[in-house]
Amino acid sequence: MRPTSSISVLNQEVTCYNLSPQTSEEHYNGLTDDNIDYIMEKYFAPCLLLYVIAGCFADDLTYLNGFYSKTPQRLSKYSWFGNVRLHHFRVPEDAVLLRWLLTVSRGSGLNCENQNITVHFRAGAPPVINPIETAFPNSTSVSLAHNLTLTIPSGHSSNVTLFNVTHPKPGDWFLAAHLPKDEGKIEQQGLPSCSYLFQAQMFLRRAADLPILQHNIPLYQTLTTTPALFKVFVPEFTSRLDVFILNCSGKLGNDCGLLITVGSSTLRQGSEVKQNCSGLESCSTSVLIPPWNSWLLVTVETSQPNTTIPFSISANVTVGCKPLSVSSDFNTSAFIRTIIAPQSNSSGGLSNTSVSTRDQPGVRANSSEPVCMRSPSVLRDEQDVLSLRFIISSSNLTVTSDLPTVLTLEHSPGDSGGTFIVQLHLNTSSLVGGFARVKACLTPSAPVLHVNLSQTCATGLMQGYSLSVSSNESQALLRIPFPDAAVWYLSLQTVCNDSVDCRNASAKVSASVSVSACIDDCGPYGECRLLRTHSYFYGACVCKAGWQGWGCTDGATAQSYSRQMAAALLLTLSNFFFIPPIVVALYRGYHVEAAIYFFTMFFSTFYHACDQPGVTVMCIMDYDTLQFCDFLGSVVSVWVTIVCMARLQDPVKYLLFMAGTLVISMAMQLDRRGLWNLLGPVLLALVIMVTSWIYRGVKRHQCYPPLWRRWVLFLLPGIISALIGVCVYVFAQTDSNYYYTHSIWHVMVATSVVFLLPPREKHIPPWGWTNKICSYRRCKNEKVELYTVT
Repeated sequence: MRPTSSISVLNQEVTCYNLSPQTSEEHYNGLTDDNIDYIMEKYFAPCLLLYVIAGCFADDLTYLNGFYSKTPQRLSKYSWFGNVRLHHFRVPEDAVLLRWLLTVSRGSGLNCENQNITVHFRAGAPPVINPIETAFPNSTSVSLAHNLTLTIPSGHSSNVTLFNVTHPKPGDWFLAAHLPKDEGKIEQQGLPSCSYLFQAQMFLRRAADLPILQHNIPLYQTLTTTPALFKVFVPEFTSRLDVFILNCSGKLGNDCGLLITVGSSTLRQGSEVKQNCSGLESCSTSVLIPPWNSWLLVTVETSQPNTTIPFSISANVTVGCKPLSVSSDFNTSAFIRTIIAPQSNSSGGLSNTSVSTRDQPGVRANSSEPVCMRSPSVLRDEQDVLSLRFIISSSNLTVTSDLPTVLTLEHSPGDSGGTFIVQLHLNTSSLVGGFARVKACLTPSAPVLHVNLSQTCATGLMQGYSLSVSSNESQALLRIPFPDAAVWYLSLQTVCNDSVDCRNASAKVSASVSVSACIDDCGPYGECRLLRTHSYFYGACVCKAGWQGWGCTDGATAQSYSRQMAAALLLTLSNFFFIPPIVVALYRGYHVEAAIYFFTMFFSTFYHACDQPGVTVMCIMDYDTLQFCDFLGSVVSVWVTIVCMARLQDPVKYLLFMAGTLVISMAMQLDRRGLWNLLGPVLLALVIMVTSWIYRGVKRHQCYPPLWRRWVLFLLPGIISALIGVCVYVFAQTDSNYYYTHSIWHVMVATSVVFLLPPREKHIPPWGWTNKICSYRRCKNEKVELYTVT
């Protein structure tokens, strides 16, 4: 790759490169957040201009530019696919250069060390990734996406990287970014931390008037140092594409040193076919079973520098096989009888039914050509978002050895966010002839037409997936996470024993094809989540109880049942430590406070019983309601305890109780895990308490509370218990130790309440009953109540 020009930006050399069949990366470290916009304006626009100027002088093609940007998103540490930040781009036809500007900026954090950010790229569907190296579910076929690691060194605030893809495949492209593996540390919102923002911006250069290669019509061109670009259309049912180079002449006579490339880059192996024509005056390259109904890019380059090479180029498309043609009049009754009625288990007579010539073997409608494939009708039934099934016209497919049976499965771009599931079941009582097995090939864009001869189930530019069923294994299952957005083809054919005649071998196979959001709905130890980036939906599993993997089937770190039961008991039974504060509050006459402590104990107990990650779960009401009540009760308990310690008059105290509870409820509805939801009420209550104590001390001319026993035996132990609980809650909690560190938090908070509650008023008897029940009238001493505050 050769640089065409360079400019200096912020004392760093920024280089713009020519088109190349390889990807390239350029890194710029040490940039501040304020410099990012400056960089975009100063060097990215000149680079675009240089590409335009270079393209205008290179050939007669007209190049257009496009620029697309996504909103910056905060990155998260990876534990499941929901932690990634997915960016969706659309690459148009005739794109010749794709350049991503990847910007990662660091927020204001303390002592932030070197940080790696991983970015995954994939064309056609979201990238399948496995950064924590977990096991995929059985019968799941995956191909991990191309990835790039960006690094922000310690002391630097950002990283800017340019990533090039020349001759990209048109269609959907996806980028997924995330931080390294989540170590399980529970970080409290609001505390200083090292945060990172990721933004992806795409520059696109496309040719507006690419020459089209007509079938068997030579096109005369002159090649310079810039590659010559062409495109050719591949119609449906094409079995072979040939590209020919003729009448080539260069400086070395007939050796033009040309290189032909057919196809576009997808950052995967096998997406392009290349032919080196060095030493040949005429050469050709072939693509067997190219993608149907698509335009293919053809690139011609030379290895000879500073030369002009005239040549002619042509293309030929071979249509070798077509399915049976359907009848001219569509018979609705037959369609209902053969497809809809069996699926709904309905019965009844439908008259005037007939079978289309598409399902009749041996004869093509209105043609004398022999049959080369069977293509049963397939109904696409969309049930919900990422919930799709394909209904086949025949519940049992007759699969023979002489002709393949091909099912056409049309995927829309929105289906690529789910999991493609194919199941085959062999009817072992239907085997005929020298049957050995039924082999199936699942391929995108074009089918495999000779399944029994194919070793890898690959077409010209696409890698397929293989399945097989036999008398020993009558069922087969294949699951493909995030399948490409394309028309898929399932080809089936019987494979025979080598020692017998294979002409009459056949078997009946039932096929079930569907798309679901997650694999097996994530099983018993996971939950399927439907995620969204802008208008694109995709599914992912969030696992629990230590299970991991794409379908929550990797139990390498799974929690045992005894471990789950211990966690559930600790988190629930530790709330019973609120019984002593309730008893103490009732004994001292603080009935409202006791009711709030009981509320906290009740909902915290059942919230943690419902919040368990494994099978030891019990929910008495909606999870969100339990969580809200638990968080509300915890903060209100702290609020009323500190306000009670201020020893205010009852009207003022209860006014603060009610006002504080209402404000805390609103804050909890906005953000339940925010640090200030707890810190704000605590600080305000402390200000009220300290102000009241100072006022009493000044008025009495002595320290308040006046007794040293109160400080040593009650206040100091209560403060120490509260501080221990807060430190454990904020700094020590992780996912692995949560069940006992959070239980310690319960114990410490409850213990601190026992010590911090103020003593009983002198005129109030134990348990707070200040009067007797006189017949039907309750007697009260109003005069005493006016002077209860000491």
